[in-house]
Amino acid sequence: MRKPLALLAALTAVAALGGTSASAAGPDATDLADTGQGALVWSSCNDATTPALQCAMLDVPVDYADPHGRKIAIKLNRLPATAPREKQQGPILLNPGGPGDSGLWMPVSIASQLPADVASTYDWIGFDPRGTNGSDPHVVCDAHYFDAERPDYQVSQGTSKAWLKKAAGYAADCAADWSWLLPHMTTVDNARDMDSIRRALGVPKINFYGGSWGTSLGSTYGQLFPSHVRRMVLDSIVGPTISWYDHNILQDKEHQRRFEAFAAWTAKADSVYHLGTDAAAVERAYGQVEDALRKDPVDAAPAPGRIGPAEFEDTFYGGGYNFLRWPRMATVLSAYLTQHDTRPLAIAYNRYAAPGADDGTFPAYNAAQCTENAWPRDWEVWKKDQAKVNAVAPFYTYNNMWYNAACMFWPYQGNPAGRLKITGKGLPPVLLFQATEDAATPYEGGLAMHDALPGSKLVVQNGGSFHEILFHGNACLDDTFTAYLRDGSLPQGKGRIAKTCAPEADPDPVYVTPPPAAAKAAPATAPVTGLAPTDPEAVHGVLR
Repeated sequence: MRKPLALLAALTAVAALGGTSASAAGPDATDLADTGQGALVWSSCNDATTPALQCAMLDVPVDYADPHGRKIAIKLNRLPATAPREKQQGPILLNPGGPGDSGLWMPVSIASQLPADVASTYDWIGFDPRGTNGSDPHVVCDAHYFDAERPDYQVSQGTSKAWLKKAAGYAADCAADWSWLLPHMTTVDNARDMDSIRRALGVPKINFYGGSWGTSLGSTYGQLFPSHVRRMVLDSIVGPTISWYDHNILQDKEHQRRFEAFAAWTAKADSVYHLGTDAAAVERAYGQVEDALRKDPVDAAPAPGRIGPAEFEDTFYGGGYNFLRWPRMATVLSAYLTQHDTRPLAIAYNRYAAPGADDGTFPAYNAAQCTENAWPRDWEVWKKDQAKVNAVAPFYTYNNMWYNAACMFWPYQGNPAGRLKITGKGLPPVLLFQATEDAATPYEGGLAMHDALPGSKLVVQNGGSFHEILFHGNACLDDTFTAYLRDGSLPQGKGRIAKTCAPEADPDPVYVTPPPAAAKAAPATAPVTGLAPTDPEAVHGVLR
């Protein structure tokens, strides 16, 4: 029976509050009879490499409490199942994280890495979260926010006033143009979009794979719509109860550990990089280059602008997400200090950190994180808290602080009750993957999610450090994922950890020789984190 519209609006408003559990209103209480969504019309994506890939746009409400109000459109693509109909297992929605990263690359990339007898049984569905990338509208607040050269991240350099002005201006720019949409770009809103996709696909249940913030998206969807979940995989997990402010502090400490691991690895390869035979010497080398760039920034070509200390730090923090970057990072330091060769730095900056076209990810990141929790609004609180963290984790703390500083000024107050409470009530068994050394989504998050989801199975990569640990060629991990997708098989271990897998070997220490000037790498195609999905040094699902 269709619920009265007043009741529908009330239920939607209640469920949107982060501290409310689904059990307060009953399972699938937010499964509204009329969401005001559009229909899907699939057409070729005109992808020469994968002609079978299809694209569509789906109209969804800006505000699910007003399903017949203003609409926006979500961009989707799909790689259709090719198995006989009786063997097909329905759609699997895919999200790489962010918040706000595009998932359109995922259907082809993930399906191609699975055995054909499994990949062919699913419709692989990618989508761009609301307000980002190919979805309409595409939110842009300040397209030049990341342009080089930015103020120094380190508060000791006297740049705090510049960063506070910059962050406040960004928040104001967002509010000026997007006040009608920003309050409706939370994880809950995106989860409701997923159910609109399910409805438009005409299926009673969906499968889901999400990494990084995608684990928050998936668990939120499962909380709101447990009866609509068939299978769910969460990879590199955001803890379900921690505030985003506290989550960033955890990241700072884990990134410090990864930087120290990089320094120790580089020190063992002194015959290659000549930076010293102990980790402390390598850390000092990093500081020497940063200090030199404060005095004499270098040309960022082919990207515009110059590489100063902020751009230098952004070039290096991704090593905490993907240790395959370590040889290039060590080469940057070695070339600069032993030969005063800045080419490896410029190349690495262009690969890892140079801003490209604004894809809407940063506004989406802020719109989700700044409004899902209450953040301190007083700079003095931030300054005191972050100084304590910086005392033990100086590599990343102030970089991360300024990346998140717009939340200090965000026009929409965060929810004091926190994010949606995750209980797992009514969900089928969920498969969880977590590395113990993950810097972006620390290990504690995987344990907390397992505890929150009765019946879930947690696979731990002991000593692993990739952020999003599947699809790197680790058979122990990938085969577990494949078995679950094939027939629902789960690891049979008891206790909090159902299965343990070994980490990948450290990369070989290779000096990455710069190519000739004419062959310099082109700028990255997405701001801050963009690399091609097939690049082994790529970082996906970045949740800073």
